[in-house]
Amino acid sequence: MTDSSKQSFRALGERVVDIEAAAITGLKRFLDSSFEQACDILLNCAGRVIVIGMGKSGHIGGKIAATFASTGTPAFFVHPGEASHGDLGMITSQDVVLAISNSGETGELLAIAPLIKRRGVKLISMTGNPNSTLADIADVHVCIAVEQEACPLGLAPTSSTTATLVMGDALAVALLNARGFTADDFAMSHPGGSLGRRLLLHIHDIMHSGDRMPMVTESATISEALLEMSRKGLGMTGVGDSSGKLAGIFTDGDLRRILDQRVDLHTTPIAQVMTRGPVTIKPDVLAAQGLKLMEDRKINGLFVVDDQGIAQGALNMHDLLKAGVM
Repeated sequence: MTDSSKQSFRALGERVVDIEAAAITGLKRFLDSSFEQACDILLNCAGRVIVIGMGKSGHIGGKIAATFASTGTPAFFVHPGEASHGDLGMITSQDVVLAISNSGETGELLAIAPLIKRRGVKLISMTGNPNSTLADIADVHVCIAVEQEACPLGLAPTSSTTATLVMGDALAVALLNARGFTADDFAMSHPGGSLGRRLLLHIHDIMHSGDRMPMVTESATISEALLEMSRKGLGMTGVGDSSGKLAGIFTDGDLRRILDQRVDLHTTPIAQVMTRGPVTIKPDVLAAQGLKLMEDRKINGLFVVDDQGIAQGALNMHDLLKAGVM
């Protein structure tokens, strides 16, 4: 491959990005009263949003439906070809149909549009031709017209599909905001992914508590503390005072430091060498916040305390990794 060929590839790639960026910017002129009406219809939908489209519009429609569903607007995609052979039964009178077609003349959509209207279902069309048949049939038309496709032949859907996707995102985000949709709501629809775990898991879900929590009293010797650390396997132990509050912690790092001091491990109380005033966290805090705290303070473990400072549990970086928070 010659250098000139590489430069040609780069130039063509830049041309595509420029054309599609211009297409997205051009969508702003279509965020008008029709867009607002579409948002009102979707927001007041008592059923679900049914997205339909053929070919590339169908692929984009599937993504738009998924975005709606994950941001508080129940939605799914129905293939218009299958709709003509029974799947039309998925659509109820309480639903809203969002029909996508760049030309607005897609035969499969026009074939079922009258049946959708006959059922009293609200129909929103999203096309690049406001004078098309589909735009005329719909209750509301949202325009997605672009100046040109990024394809040099002007044939392959490129800019038009990008514009469609962005307009779908604009609708979804507008609805998200109108519904007061929160990060917790988002997490409830994404429990299986790492994002869901970061938003749903709290410290109390992953901490070691009860007999699994490493803890000794201030009167314990260093050797007794080391045995507790070995048994519990967190690389640290908490040290409780006479009232049950966490007075300090002792870690593997603390052990390495005192070995240079020739301290007698069997007679020296742990209270003399422990770290007082350790960094702690509350049990109802998100696990992701615990991770950030450990990263910011450059520590590998945390003790969990209640409002009175009494130890409730402990965790380390391995626990966060195992839980999928990292």
